[in-house]
Amino acid sequence: MNRALSTPPAMPSGCLAGSPQPVLTAAHGGLLLRPWERADAAAFLSAYKDVETRRWHTHRPSTEAEVREWFAAYRQDWAREKGGHWAVVRDGDGDGDGNGRNGGGRGGGDVLGRIALRGVDFADGDANVAYWVLPAARGAGVASRALTVLSAWALDDIGFHRLELDHSTRNHASCRVATRAGFRLEGTKRSAAVHDDGRHDMHLHARVRGD
Repeated sequence: MNRALSTPPAMPSGCLAGSPQPVLTAAHGGLLLRPWERADAAAFLSAYKDVETRRWHTHRPSTEAEVREWFAAYRQDWAREKGGHWAVVRDGDGDGDGNGRNGGGRGGGDVLGRIALRGVDFADGDANVAYWVLPAARGAGVASRALTVLSAWALDDIGFHRLELDHSTRNHASCRVATRAGFRLEGTKRSAAVHDDGRHDMHLHARVRGD
């Protein structure tokens, strides 16, 4: 049985799928966030062959064909307003608009990583964020810059009120990324996720509009 909300939704439907998925630029950062393309399948698959990526991600593709199926599902996520998925690439043009959002066109250089907005809840104005970076791009601030750009777009342009992310308490690199991007550590979720080596406690971080 459908029940009417006692309060109006925090965000209207259509605020994502009402427009094409945007390309986002990191001001002065040399990064571009764009939708995944078929040609990215090999780079995407290579990430899941890396030991560190596999350590923290148990949902893994095994072939390029499977990756392309994921890409198709990503496009469906945007159309159904369930989320958005971006490739983080080197900005080959270097001509961002300076505000870190909606700059440039499609394209860019090498794939450096992945960032996603998931678990979209328009009723409360919440969503979750996830990311990884390819081994060759680690240590250069790629993840924190991409997370900062995506967060500013989601909170300021689209109107989300709260973004969350979680990671294993043993994943110290991800904790640094979250903190640098303004995601405050709010607590520990005990035994909250299963990894290859068993259950892990998870740190919960969040960034709220106005932080």
